[in-house]
Amino acid sequence: MGSTFMVLMFLVILCPVFLSAIMMPSWTRKTESFEISVPEQIYDRSDVKKMRLTYTRWMSVLSLGITALFIALILISRESEELFSILFSGIVLLFLLLWFWVYLIFHRKMKQMKREERWEEQSTARVIVDTNFRKGKLTYSNLWYIIPFTISFLTIICSLYVYEKFPEQLPMQYNFEGEVTRYVEKSYRTVLLMPIMQLYMTFLFLFINIMILKAKQQVSDNHPETSVYKNMVFRRRWSAFLLVTGIGLTLLFGFIQISFLVEISSQVLVTVPLIFSAAVTFGAIALSVNTGQGGSRVKTGMGTEGEVMNRKDDTYWKLGQFYFNKNDPTLVIEKRFGIGWTFNFARPAAWLILIGILLAAVGIPWLLGGF
Repeated sequence: MGSTFMVLMFLVILCPVFLSAIMMPSWTRKTESFEISVPEQIYDRSDVKKMRLTYTRWMSVLSLGITALFIALILISRESEELFSILFSGIVLLFLLLWFWVYLIFHRKMKQMKREERWEEQSTARVIVDTNFRKGKLTYSNLWYIIPFTISFLTIICSLYVYEKFPEQLPMQYNFEGEVTRYVEKSYRTVLLMPIMQLYMTFLFLFINIMILKAKQQVSDNHPETSVYKNMVFRRRWSAFLLVTGIGLTLLFGFIQISFLVEISSQVLVTVPLIFSAAVTFGAIALSVNTGQGGSRVKTGMGTEGEVMNRKDDTYWKLGQFYFNKNDPTLVIEKRFGIGWTFNFARPAAWLILIGILLAAVGIPWLLGGF
């Protein structure tokens, strides 16, 4: 098992997870602490700061512990890639479970603090709606997705045109040393696997871009103009990131398709996807640090930096993570803990969309002979 590959696995998967876990409280809004809505002035209070610092220390120690496990894993499974894969998946799952456990401890502490100090009585429940909000450029135009769609259709056309030149056995899986461990027989289905995956991923990223545009508007009742500007920047930056990532992913699948026809080093075929994954992951982290949830870290130069209003909707956030509100027609809403958006799981459409995405992700490779 190559040491370069193991270092890449650590950098691409574990490091981003560690950083996200440690920094998450700093990326969320000042009116949301450990998934509990709080008055904005509470954020900088000494005891709340201490809670965030304690959380950071706990997650840092946990990350170091998992790193030690990863080093032990390398020593234990040095000669067995299958054992390495199983144990590596196990330690990632272990970290995620422990992370959620630590989060719940602080979530409950914050919930208790809010109840004891009666913060809800200090806040209003006014909802501010900017009727011009959706007239602005919240996302990049869906027309930009013509680029990855064009790449995908060109890949399909070219693959069919040179079908006879594809080898009779197509490599589908490599080990850590870059050696092929599984082949599939050439057929129109298997030859078109990568181009169809290009189309699937393009449709998926296009759908996410539309959801970003339509996601629920959240405006500060104290500083509406500032919060609207921040939220617009937040949406546009993530829209741009998704567009670039989608184009890059389409090119990556195209690169793999070309490798069936042109001899390319197997080490390159293993390394390039890992490098691409690392670039996307750390790009997402950099964007999170620079922008924050809902644009909370965006500097506006407009004077007072307002946050979104303190909504009294804690009861709709199950375990602080899952939004379930039958009275809210919204399908997509911003997360409270973390970066991005989530579904209103009280809407049947949310479940249908999630199930559809998962079935397509598994079904397309299976139907086209990728498994």
